[in-house]
Amino acid sequence: MTIDDLLFFAYSYIHKDHAKILLAELLNKNPLELLTYLSEEVPQETAELFKKEVFALKDGKPLQYVLGNVNFYGAKFFINENVLIPRFETEQLVEKTINYVKEKFSFPISLIDLGCGSGVIGLTLEKKLPITSLTMLDISPEALEVASKNAKNLNSKATLIKSDMWENIPGRYHLIISNPPYIKTNEEIEDIVKDNEPKLALYAGEDGLECYRKIISNLENHMEDKCLVAFEIGNTQALPLKELIESTLKDVQVLVEKDLAGKDRFVFIFKNI
Repeated sequence: MTIDDLLFFAYSYIHKDHAKILLAELLNKNPLELLTYLSEEVPQETAELFKKEVFALKDGKPLQYVLGNVNFYGAKFFINENVLIPRFETEQLVEKTINYVKEKFSFPISLIDLGCGSGVIGLTLEKKLPITSLTMLDISPEALEVASKNAKNLNSKATLIKSDMWENIPGRYHLIISNPPYIKTNEEIEDIVKDNEPKLALYAGEDGLECYRKIISNLENHMEDKCLVAFEIGNTQALPLKELIESTLKDVQVLVEKDLAGKDRFVFIFKNI
């Protein structure tokens, strides 16, 4: 079958743009240039795999899981159903964190990514900042397998640890960052998320703050004298989380920032900076 034949087949089931993206990925071509190769023959094995992916997408599987990768902050990361699909808001978290580190620190820093999932946050920061050491942890061994693959692909020197937040973690860090599960147990979310993404990485108790409590309860023992903590949060959690931080930690500054939609989305904790 030709590229034209396969695209014509796919258009009956999925959006044209998605069809082009899937086939271009399999053929290692630019989706924008795919139409210039319409008469090119596609190997049968590749054609069958493409059809399988088309039906998976038609049946509600997210495009990123079908592709097996996602672009995050300009780099390609491997993902599968064992980790969350990174969102644009998390890229904003990374961007803001990079800016704060460059502004507040004049020396190389140590970094820990709590609940790292695919590793996109920690590995991106390692590439963009002067990091002396990177530790990434997750409670899910399957997620750590994904993060390990991404670390290898990016030639990272990260240390990966299976841990329920601070449970198996010694040491102190200059930068502590986390995009933990923060959805309330009974909160309504999109079916495509609920039906496909790992529940362990989504839900965090009745108020969605369970993971933040675990982090904050022992946070002081892992903060360097000069430290920045960065969280992504649910858009209704800023006030209770700020109150929790200020009632637990002494001599810190807490700042809530909004995402591009104008919703509370990020909390930063500054210690001696």
